[in-house]
Amino acid sequence: MPALCWCFDVHEAYRLRRYTVFDIGQSSVYEDDDRNCDSLMAFARAAYLPMNDLVLKLIRRHKKSFKCAFAVSGTALDQFEQYAPEVIDGFKALADTGCVEFVACPSAHSLAFLYSREEFNRQVKAHCARLKDLFGKKPLTFRNTEFIYNNALAAAAEESGFKAVLAEGAYHVLGWRSPNYLYMAPGASSIRLFLRNPSLATDISLKFGNREWRSWPLTVEKYVGWCRSCADADVINLYWDYHAFGARHDAASGIFAFMDALPAALLADRRFSFMSPSEAIKKIEPRGEVDVPDFMSWRDTERDLTTWLGNDMQKDAVHTLYGLDLRVREVGDAALRQDYERLQTIEHFYNMSTKWFTGYAADRPNPFGNPYDAYITYMNVLADFELRLAAAEKASAPVARRPTAGETIASKKVASSKKPVEPKRATPQRTGQKSGGRSKKS
Repeated sequence: MPALCWCFDVHEAYRLRRYTVFDIGQSSVYEDDDRNCDSLMAFARAAYLPMNDLVLKLIRRHKKSFKCAFAVSGTALDQFEQYAPEVIDGFKALADTGCVEFVACPSAHSLAFLYSREEFNRQVKAHCARLKDLFGKKPLTFRNTEFIYNNALAAAAEESGFKAVLAEGAYHVLGWRSPNYLYMAPGASSIRLFLRNPSLATDISLKFGNREWRSWPLTVEKYVGWCRSCADADVINLYWDYHAFGARHDAASGIFAFMDALPAALLADRRFSFMSPSEAIKKIEPRGEVDVPDFMSWRDTERDLTTWLGNDMQKDAVHTLYGLDLRVREVGDAALRQDYERLQTIEHFYNMSTKWFTGYAADRPNPFGNPYDAYITYMNVLADFELRLAAAEKASAPVARRPTAGETIASKKVASSKKPVEPKRATPQRTGQKSGGRSKKS
């Protein structure tokens, strides 16, 4: 009987304002507060609030037979608390049902695992504490930023006490194997690996409203039929960007009506049951080991990291940023720490991508219009940030204490009481002996 594991990925980035070279050293306001507020409020009305209400209704309607998971980034929680606290209330209502699992992730939705394990561990630990404080349970499942994953990540998750990791079922990694099973990771025997079914997931998240898609319009009956074709599976993992429901595909597309009817149609087939990841690992045995030595993600057809690290601008920006990591940690300034964390959000590097000039999703556009402006703005911000960091280092550096008058007199007395030391006589060098690394020539 296949388990259905649904996970909604919830993330919002702080957008930078157009920060010019003339702002460096003059202003440390990096973010576009008005745009961040307007965007968050629009997404809350279009997607977050109605979809949270729908998920709650599904849980109540199906008497807790419907279950799902949420991976909510720290920057999304920050903006919900700042601009739309009613969204947080909606997530709390879902948590209270006992049918929703909250998945841990790096709080800044960052690339920290690639560049600073100390920063990565700090972000994950802080995010776990925040999720427990908000929703009442310590997370047992981990999802890295943009589902970036390799063997080392599984080992790090195991070391942090997690029981499961969500990742992409990339075809180039799986080969002949199916994503519809539970797997283990090399070197992390206690970790269970859930791999997304990319075909079934993107049929809803990316293609639902596309009238040029050959399967448009997507009906519940058609989608359930595709799921039934996986009836020999152990688990069907479907992870979606929460923007897909109301922001990417608006209400007029029929996306809410589709999601409202889908669980009932799936549960009508007694072979299917909904499970959270932490529940599934107790009931499903892994079918083998998946070796992922190189990083993969859920982005683009390549399922790699080139969306964020594919050109020299992106690499320069990310290396400059993480080159400041140790200095930020040593200074311990709260304001610098907050700015440093938000500057790690992966969208800053996504906006510098040259893979497409018109390929940004309508619900996640490049606020700068082109990757070059994004890079220039970001590097200007980093220049100002480094000035502030240097000033904080200087202010926190220990200052040599000037001796008091009494200490000065005492030190002079001690010095005068000491017998002078007769200097050693230099031993004359023999002719031809090297002096200073080179022999003299007559």
